Amino acid sequence: MRRWIAFNRDLGLQLLALYLLLIIPFLIALLIFDRLIGVRIREDVQASDLSLARSISQEAELALTKALKTVEGLAKYPEVVRSDSAGMEAVFEVIINTSPDINLVYRLDANGIMVYHYPTGPTSTVGDDFSFRRYFQRALLTDQSLISEGRISPTTNQAVATAVMPLWSAEGKFLGLVGANIRLESLSETLTAVVSEHQTEGGLQVTILDSAEQIIADPDRQLLLQPAGHIIPGDYLVNFNVENHSQIITAPDGEERLYTHAPVSNINWDVIVSRPTSSAFATQLILRRVVLVAAAAFLLSGLFFWVTLTVRVIRPIERLGPISASIGLNQPLSQAEQEQLLSESGRDDQIGHLIRSIIRLKDSIAERMKEQATLLETSTAVVSTLDPETVLNRILEQMGRLLSIKMYAVIALDEKNGSFRIRAGRGLSRQFIEQLSIQPTEPDSVTMRALHAKEPVQVTDTETDPSYAIRKRRARAEGYRAILAVPLNTQYAPPTALLVFHPTPHVFTHNEIQLLTSFANHAAMAIENAMLYERSDMRLREQTHRLEALVQSLHDGLILSDLKGAVIYANKRVGELSELSTKTLMGMHVDQILARIAAKTSGKTHRKNGAHKVLNKKGEQTLEIPQDGSDRTIHLRLQVFNVNDEEGIPIGHGVFFHDVTADRELDRLKSSLVSTVSHELRTPLAAIKGYVSTMLADDVEWDYASQHEFLTIISEESDRLTNLVNNLLDLSRIEAGSLMLARENCDIREMVNRAARQAYLSPGNRFEVRMEAKLPKLYADPPRLESILRNLIENAVKYGGENAKIRVEVSRQAKDFLFRVRDDGPGISETERQNIFESFYRVDDSLARLTSGTGLGLAICQGLVRAHGGRIWAEPQENGACIAFTIPANNAAASNNRKKPKRAVRQ
Repeated sequence: MRRWIAFNRDLGLQLLALYLLLIIPFLIALLIFDRLIGVRIREDVQASDLSLARSISQEAELALTKALKTVEGLAKYPEVVRSDSAGMEAVFEVIINTSPDINLVYRLDANGIMVYHYPTGPTSTVGDDFSFRRYFQRALLTDQSLISEGRISPTTNQAVATAVMPLWSAEGKFLGLVGANIRLESLSETLTAVVSEHQTEGGLQVTILDSAEQIIADPDRQLLLQPAGHIIPGDYLVNFNVENHSQIITAPDGEERLYTHAPVSNINWDVIVSRPTSSAFATQLILRRVVLVAAAAFLLSGLFFWVTLTVRVIRPIERLGPISASIGLNQPLSQAEQEQLLSESGRDDQIGHLIRSIIRLKDSIAERMKEQATLLETSTAVVSTLDPETVLNRILEQMGRLLSIKMYAVIALDEKNGSFRIRAGRGLSRQFIEQLSIQPTEPDSVTMRALHAKEPVQVTDTETDPSYAIRKRRARAEGYRAILAVPLNTQYAPPTALLVFHPTPHVFTHNEIQLLTSFANHAAMAIENAMLYERSDMRLREQTHRLEALVQSLHDGLILSDLKGAVIYANKRVGELSELSTKTLMGMHVDQILARIAAKTSGKTHRKNGAHKVLNKKGEQTLEIPQDGSDRTIHLRLQVFNVNDEEGIPIGHGVFFHDVTADRELDRLKSSLVSTVSHELRTPLAAIKGYVSTMLADDVEWDYASQHEFLTIISEESDRLTNLVNNLLDLSRIEAGSLMLARENCDIREMVNRAARQAYLSPGNRFEVRMEAKLPKLYADPPRLESILRNLIENAVKYGGENAKIRVEVSRQAKDFLFRVRDDGPGISETERQNIFESFYRVDDSLARLTSGTGLGLAICQGLVRAHGGRIWAEPQENGACIAFTIPANNAAASNNRKKPKRAVRQ
């Protein structure tokens, strides 16, 4: 990993690696090229030598085949077969005259004795018996023509070979042979001509060997009939390979040569072509030298380039590293480093340009550090005080010192008179500062242009700029020729701008504008801070007032006291509980206030003593104190706590009176729910259990009428349980806001009748339905609407009595359906009308105490009516009670419902 990091940080190693990535593939490609071309050259040379050997082989074969054909033709002459000397002379003479390669033609008898030869004369041949010749022995064994091994003719002292044709009679008797001596010098002459044609290929040697491995043809006549081992390695002669015609072997004289052979067909002769490998593969050797030279040149040039790059580029860059680091840290350079920068900066190449850029960067960084120091001092001035005038004067002082400017000012909108005035300035006359006033409607003003464009605007020469023509006199009087306006980015403060004046025509540079913009931002921060402080102080006072109003509006009481118990704050609720004014409470001891509150409780004496004990305990303690109200009991919880500062040190005490009346009421409702539901469930369950046990008794057998009566009662009590559970579920859905309505078109009369049947009217009740004529169908949730009507009818039966008259009225009122359920019972008092729709609330009269119920019916009715978008109320009447409710007609919804009949709507 460290090596990789070092490599990653060293440009020289990276360039060397890049060079190697380039040179290595190049060298590999050169080697592959040399190998492939070398193989191709070898194959071409071997193919050329083989072609030459085969062509010579074909020429030798042609000459020998001609001689064989000659003797085969002679064997057909009768004169030759009969050994007729006179006849043979004429024939042999023709052969000698027409075949220059043949110098002797003769006839041997069956014993190898010379019968006749031509030319005749004693010098043509030596001796008469030639049976010892190997070709004669071979002729005894074949009837095919053959070529003998080479030998020296004793008469001509020339190398010859004999073409022999055995003569056999028809009976298979050997008659002798006819032969013709072939001059081998003719083959050597052919080889000499071939070598002469290839004299450019130095060292070319062509030799023909017979079956006895004698040299029978060679450009060098002295080698004729010499053993081939004189000039050809013995290994090559032994290991002739027909498939591999060419081999590289060291010659007997020590020279490495390429040997190629081609056989002469049918006579077991071979043509050997050889040449030195130095001349055979001269092209390959030259190409290899070129490849090596190219590789060496590439390596040397690359090395030279890398060394030059290292000396001229990498080393200077490495030396620049510590110098640039010191410049970046604003550290002084050593004498050696400065001299090195100066020496290298004189170069005309990119390195010299880089070093000159670094020198300029060094000077720029020094200037920037000076600017940063000044801006830091300016920032310190901004946060040192909230007085905007003081801060602006300090900022202007720092700006003038850094930029060496003499005249500048901060101009802002005076909201009282609606014009821009100088708020702070330097180098300007008192008269100019007091009299300068710019109206917001002056579009050609430099200040207004900068504020509207929200970017700096400059006038480089007030004398020549046409936009400043009307203000030339002011510029001349004050002594400036150029002006720059920089807007301040203010959000809460009035529009403000920084003005910089120059005594001569001047173009403010980008750097100057940037610095002035920074100072303008600091000035904006100072003004914003002052404005925000002022607004924050105002908001703090407003929030304090709101908080006090909030605490005063609490329904709970709050007392704050110091460590000695003296009241430093008490809200209005405490005054109501103690029946004292807020001013009176201030300064009183907490014990006195608690004593007044405790004196009003309706509890026993030990409860008052308990309250005083709580006051003497440290930490947070709670105590409930019941307080008698006008008509209901108010329950208060007293909580004492310590008031600590940010470090946790106690700085006072607090007493909090929490009104828990609603919590107590909720607990009462929960208890009522448990008690009522338990009672309402137990009564029908007891009836169901009793009748089921009666029917299951083994000692009694009930008739059909009795069983039907028992089952009817069980069914009614089961329905009663079902209604109770449904009421509880509906109440929970209503309170949770998750009640789902499935609206559809309903027949009102049918729903009223179904609700009446489910309400279990007593036999003495008189039930009546009055409906307005031609009422349309109602778009509502049928089960929920039946539940409303059933509960109202049950309430009428329950409180009206067994003989009460109950009437349901339905009419159309504007856009609503109006339902009324009346009875002639005792009615509902005016004080009870507002409470009857609360959960678990029951009318407190003798009749209500005699009837059972959960107190949920009207609360459920109210929730279901509101879910339909209607309202429910109790109407006053002279006799009996009347509960009325409305359901919106919702005709549009009804028409849509005909297309989608059962769409559930969440209310």
